[in-house]
Amino acid sequence: MITYKSAGVDVSRIKKSQSAIGRIISSTHSGMVKSGFGHYAGLVGIHGGKYLATHTDGVGTKVIIANLLKKYDTVGIDCVAMNVNDIICIGATPISFVDYIAANKNNESVFVDIAKGLAVGAKKSDMPIVGGETAIMPDLFEEKKFAFDLAGMVAGIVDKNKVIMGNKIKPGDIIIGLASTGIHSNGYSLARKVLLKKYSINDTVKGLGKIGLAMLTPTEIYVKPVLDVISKCQVHGLANITGGAFTKLLRLKRTGFVLDMMPEPPKIMQLIENLGVTTEEMYKTFNMGVGFCIVTPKSEVNKVMSICTKHKLVSYEIGHVSDKTGVFLNNKRLA
Repeated sequence: MITYKSAGVDVSRIKKSQSAIGRIISSTHSGMVKSGFGHYAGLVGIHGGKYLATHTDGVGTKVIIANLLKKYDTVGIDCVAMNVNDIICIGATPISFVDYIAANKNNESVFVDIAKGLAVGAKKSDMPIVGGETAIMPDLFEEKKFAFDLAGMVAGIVDKNKVIMGNKIKPGDIIIGLASTGIHSNGYSLARKVLLKKYSINDTVKGLGKIGLAMLTPTEIYVKPVLDVISKCQVHGLANITGGAFTKLLRLKRTGFVLDMMPEPPKIMQLIENLGVTTEEMYKTFNMGVGFCIVTPKSEVNKVMSICTKHKLVSYEIGHVSDKTGVFLNNKRLA
């Protein structure tokens, strides 16, 4: 069986590194810091009864797929999505974005295509891109051919009395999943190891199409539907399903999250699983068709799902909150 760890990503050891970093950076916090480590965004108090929310993230090794296909006009969408989808998890509205492109050599046409994707993502998020950095570092990348990395940072605003941290989550709440567009931008070290061992980037698979294009499908941006839900419904918790997949739910609150009504996974994830990854590993690594979760009282479920439908976004009731701590796929503990 192939695991994320055998593909080079040991999540448990990464969490230890993150904790070590968190202990150091927490020494910089003052009384103005509401949340500085461990949740989906950092919060610092500013005037007018508001918090400034910030977050940074990148596209990961999905950029390798873009390089293999020589197709660069969608990874910018992923970069924006990975940031804005996190910042809305605490109820913040994205207001500003900057990007960072690092490459081993200058390539204007590639940078232009990346910028086009960034612009598409920003417009879908109703947010301006106000700057960025393009760094040419020929000695940092070992690749002789063109190689690059892409990351960004988002800033947002949220009223202090409207912050959603997950502390209100309670047993009986319902977990609503919002449909993903595919792998999104996490788990690519495992996905590449499994898929590209059997297929080439240009191979076509029935029901999926070209492997490379399926892997490059941009991450869904949930800003508009989620902010609409927040404004009209009672919401107890929000989770972007990225690295660590559904184990991320414990970031909201140390309680029980039971996933017993998950939808059928996308074809590409079925293919990865069939090529040698266990079901448990799949649900700890990939979004399995659910890119975002909304935790809400049972009385709000129909209203939340109706708003998602209005935004042409498929949603599912995928589970519920219990009083037994952990994340469970049916009766099996994931975390």
